[in-house]
Amino acid sequence: MMGFAISDEFLGTFVPILVYWVYSGMYICLGSMDKYRLHSKIDEDEKNLVTKSAVVKGVLLQQTLQAIIAVILFKITGNDADAATAQPSSLLLLARQFIIAMLVIDTWQYFIHRYMHLNKFLYKHIHSQHHRLIVPYAYGALYNHPLEGLLLDTIGGALSFLFSGMSPRTAIFFFSFATIKTVDDHCGLWLPGNPFHIFFSNNSAYHDVHHQLYGSKYNFSQPFFVMWDRILGTYLPYSLEKRANGGFETRPIKVSKDE
Repeated sequence: MMGFAISDEFLGTFVPILVYWVYSGMYICLGSMDKYRLHSKIDEDEKNLVTKSAVVKGVLLQQTLQAIIAVILFKITGNDADAATAQPSSLLLLARQFIIAMLVIDTWQYFIHRYMHLNKFLYKHIHSQHHRLIVPYAYGALYNHPLEGLLLDTIGGALSFLFSGMSPRTAIFFFSFATIKTVDDHCGLWLPGNPFHIFFSNNSAYHDVHHQLYGSKYNFSQPFFVMWDRILGTYLPYSLEKRANGGFETRPIKVSKDE
């Protein structure tokens, strides 16, 4: 009897997509908890410039295109199951590959993301689509122009995969982790005990600053670290304060030029 084997390349492409919607669904359930929201539900409904149905359609389109391209890239790189099993998989090696991949994708996305803000044509015709979500929410994390999705996510992901030397099997876990992190950064919630808020300065509050008008020229780093913002002077510090009617609010902190 012949069995059907699902390749690691297939899983590495489609598991992160499934993770995206499952993890976003969890945040949809939590979104009604006003005491943890960075913006009120009214602000989410009134300030955003795109309907939620259009966001869902846009994300599904992007994920479809990315899946097609990812399958092609896996075929081109020639990583198969035999190569994956032949590679040693010690925890030290996996940790090194994760860190390299995180640094590569952070570096790529910072400079592409920042340039899309500096170039008026690219911002108007491409990146502004993502900023129609002035009040971010979880399943809008990948609401981008398809070309931006190609440049930031697909190419950035391919570079992190190749430079880190990870196997397709390891890529399943890395890209699922990166997907969860991206969704978390856009969830619009500040949850107590959230490990992403504990271990990463780049979190939902940090990225919320970037989505506001006062922060559009700052906090470009995504999705893991804030090093490039700090090194290149685009880091905007902020305070997180409780709103009188419940929830939290990010407020920029003015830094003296003498500091």
